Amino acid sequence: MPNGSSIAASSQQKNYRPPTFTDPDRLAKIEALYPVIDKIYQDYAAKNHYPGLAFGLVVDGKLVHSGGFGYTDVARKTPATPRSAFRIASMTKSITAMAILKLRDEGKLQLDAPVSNYIPEAAKLTYLTADAPVMTVRNLMTHSAGFPEDNPWGDRQLADTDDELLALLKNDVSFSNVPGVAYEYSNLAFAMLGRIITKVSGKPYQQYITETILKPLGMTHTEWEYTKVPADQLAHGYRWLNEQWVEEPLLHDGIYGAMGGLITSIEDFSRYVAFHLSAWPPRNDAETGPIKRSSVREMQLPRTFRDLNPGFRFPGGRVSPMVNHYAYGLSWSHDGDGRDYVAHSGGLPGFGSQWRILPDYGIGIIAYGNLTYANLGTVNWAVLDTLLSTAKLKPRQLPVSAVLNQRKAELVSLLPNWTNADKSQIFAENFFPDQSLEARRKVAQALFARMGKVVRVGELIPENQLRGHFVIEGEQSSVDVFFTLTPENPALIQQLDLHELARKP
Repeated sequence: MPNGSSIAASSQQKNYRPPTFTDPDRLAKIEALYPVIDKIYQDYAAKNHYPGLAFGLVVDGKLVHSGGFGYTDVARKTPATPRSAFRIASMTKSITAMAILKLRDEGKLQLDAPVSNYIPEAAKLTYLTADAPVMTVRNLMTHSAGFPEDNPWGDRQLADTDDELLALLKNDVSFSNVPGVAYEYSNLAFAMLGRIITKVSGKPYQQYITETILKPLGMTHTEWEYTKVPADQLAHGYRWLNEQWVEEPLLHDGIYGAMGGLITSIEDFSRYVAFHLSAWPPRNDAETGPIKRSSVREMQLPRTFRDLNPGFRFPGGRVSPMVNHYAYGLSWSHDGDGRDYVAHSGGLPGFGSQWRILPDYGIGIIAYGNLTYANLGTVNWAVLDTLLSTAKLKPRQLPVSAVLNQRKAELVSLLPNWTNADKSQIFAENFFPDQSLEARRKVAQALFARMGKVVRVGELIPENQLRGHFVIEGEQSSVDVFFTLTPENPALIQQLDLHELARKP
């Protein structure tokens, strides 16, 4: 027989309803902006001398719109398309991080274990100070291992072998910080993660990632080594020099590929983006991905503080403060309008790339360019900001939970006189000791007297399953009613705030 806690959990899950999109015209509004999106990318590519650019828009798990401009091979004038295979550089990092989490979920490694557990050569590293903590796998994933920022040095190590990486570690490395105290972008850290995947899985990290993540997601046209990509699909990389495109030599695959070596198309990578979006919202559906939805969400959440930009300016001119953190192979940003963005850029000699999603809005954008360190972040901001502002997109709306709705009805029946409230059994043990029944009655009666006759009780607006507010409208004024429930089961009212809104003229 199940115990009481499991029965409660089962009931709670059965009653849970995830947030949903409520605008019936949402998809049509997005579709109407396809020509605008095309023009934004086309103008940006021309202005910045991109040989070729490919892009894709993912909505609700599907690549709904994509396109390309210019050429992947200038000499042969091969058109850039959503099927063209670009080296996506550091966009690879999140896939490497996903593989680490998959191994963690399988019980094969621990994020807070010393790196030396999996790379013995790291055991003798000399840290910056004598009191430095031991570097962990999590430090590598969050750019907090203490290594110095290594762009563009790391970009030229792509083809290095395992032996060359291990020789670097054996010879000791230079630290700029002690582990765990600061964010500093490190390609070396992700090369080491690739080595850990190889050691723990017993397979080259490229093989493990391909077999356990890429293929299960249907990314069958994604490669690590450029010589394996069909010539008519492979994007060549270029540098804009002396008013002309100069081809950059393509680098072979190696141990540093874990930080930036993946070669893929918009069509293939859109499947990966869709999988990240599918992790939201938390829900009771069966798991269908290569790793758990909870682990995908874990990847996206902030870990290491990067910076606060109080004057961040969107390409369209709108100013909003922006706080930025690093997650696991991903960046996390939060703007002044309360929106969360998850993203990662990539840059190598000959290439630039970026993807960005808004999990609460169910949309994501991907863009590739075959120009050295092409800055696709700027144009992706422009596209997403256009979608949000022009289509007036809203995030998923949380339905009111059954218990929250019940407590609202019970509160409405008690206000303003609180008759027999102390016997109602809907209030937590702290409620009346925090403010006496008589004091609460006095405040409520005064508010309702000024409010006049009640004309409408507004809809409950939930903040989560156990907290929300609603407005009681009167002939003269209105009262905002905020309340929050306890973690008990059933949940009881622990806090109630009544706030008078502006009086009617």
